[in-house]
Amino acid sequence: MSSHVVLWSAFALLVVIMLVIDLGMNRKSHQVSFREALGWSLVWVGLALAFNVGIYFMMGKQPALEFLTGYLIEKSLSVDNLFVFIMIFTVFGVRGELQARVLKWGILGALVMRVIFIFVGAELLQRFQWLFYIFGAILLYTAWKMAFGPSHEMDPNKNIIVRFARKFLPMTKRIWGDWFFTRRVGLWLASPLFMVLLVVEASDLVFALDSIPAIFAITLDPFIVLTSNVFAIMGLRALYFLLAGVMGMFIYLKYGISFILGFVGIKMILIMLGVHIPIAVSLGTIVLSLVAAIVASLLVNAAPIAAPKTDLPEEA
Repeated sequence: MSSHVVLWSAFALLVVIMLVIDLGMNRKSHQVSFREALGWSLVWVGLALAFNVGIYFMMGKQPALEFLTGYLIEKSLSVDNLFVFIMIFTVFGVRGELQARVLKWGILGALVMRVIFIFVGAELLQRFQWLFYIFGAILLYTAWKMAFGPSHEMDPNKNIIVRFARKFLPMTKRIWGDWFFTRRVGLWLASPLFMVLLVVEASDLVFALDSIPAIFAITLDPFIVLTSNVFAIMGLRALYFLLAGVMGMFIYLKYGISFILGFVGIKMILIMLGVHIPIAVSLGTIVLSLVAAIVASLLVNAAPIAAPKTDLPEEA
């Protein structure tokens, strides 16, 4: 049996087992504590690193570096997605225990979309290599927009998903319980919570269009692209509850992430010009960008605030 078959089988079995555990432990909506979020975050990061070690021994150093680089790219880009989740839940007034339920099903939907996009994207890039120019330009534009564009804002009345749901779905006015649909007086009614789920899925779709081209600059191997994406996405819910309360501290993180997007966009264009940046250089650039953005944010937040000056005379 080839190493690829063994790794594909191990990956599929691991994902199924973890999904069963995750869905089984979170049947009832509950407020996810910091301790629980930290525990699950460590589990997912640990599994990703262990899988990376397996790739190293069964496929070699280069695929292992590609997996780690792709995982870090997807993980860092997912942080920007967390800002959007916070905004969505704030706008719609979704409580903490219901946020976990929405994210659970939202992330499952994101996994399905990623699988489709990855296999379609890999096939297109192998057939039409000029798409590297297009994807590179998209990443450069996204990087510029993230760094210098307006902050994330959302008006529910202008959102096309919200307007569609309100127009075509019989819906209750308020969120009652943790259900998405219920049957009352012979009619099926949707909860506003289902509308929130649709908005979350739409945001996942937008981020997939940005993040998946980024990892294609690292490798076109569907196995590496898919596994690194899935490991990054599966830990997203735990990461949300781990960082939701402190996201405002990392004021420079978006600049670090936008720099990574810009770097990857340039890398895709250079590939078509015959210039290949070594994977170790890409990995080092991504790590340094994230570390620099986090350290700069922490230093700014730790800086003492100067006391305001007054014109009052000093006491004798």
